[in-house]
Amino acid sequence: MKSASQPSGLLVVDKPVGVSSMDVVRRVRRAACGAKTGHAGTLDPLASGVLICCLGKATRCVEQLMGLAKVYEAEVDLSAFTPTDDREGQKQTVEVKNYPTESAVRTVLSGFIGVVDQAPPTFSAVHVGGQRAYKLARRGKTVELPIRQVRIDQIELRDYKWPIVSLVVRCGRGTYIRSLARDLGKRLATGGHLAGLRRTAVGTYDVRSAVLLEQIGDLITQDDLLAPLS
Repeated sequence: MKSASQPSGLLVVDKPVGVSSMDVVRRVRRAACGAKTGHAGTLDPLASGVLICCLGKATRCVEQLMGLAKVYEAEVDLSAFTPTDDREGQKQTVEVKNYPTESAVRTVLSGFIGVVDQAPPTFSAVHVGGQRAYKLARRGKTVELPIRQVRIDQIELRDYKWPIVSLVVRCGRGTYIRSLARDLGKRLATGGHLAGLRRTAVGTYDVRSAVLLEQIGDLITQDDLLAPLS
């Protein structure tokens, strides 16, 4: 067993809105006296929820953890597109004369279930010619990202009151919920961008058992960490 000064294991953090995933990793690393630390799946600053931090030897499990199914609660705004596919970008409002019915929304959503083609957001961490796509986009460069296949296992429509669609999405690795929001709008002939996102689970690691960011400094001891996957 590692000593308290150099812990090894997993810490499930409930990342708040407004901080990056790497901000959380740095906070955990400081609290763990500089122990090697990484995370198993980025959450955008505007998203909240489950971020699994791996410490010490548990960093070897990052790839395995990233392959686990994820569950998201998402709000999609159908009134506009944005360059970033979320509420951070400037709205490009779409005039919609006839709002789609709930039945129409359900029908279109059903078409995203399964293994589907998806284009990542232009403002994303995908590598293009050795650089991050978002860095190129911020410099005004034209970024064309290749279509790739992702797996969406389930989409639950929780509520729909124009222009907001509230969803619960269960999906596999590499799925962009921002892209789902954009593509939903395109298929409905409306706008579409992500207005809110919360990751509630990664595999069996649930947000209800996650620690808050402000608790991290008091929690990094060996007894506080979860065992990595076997």
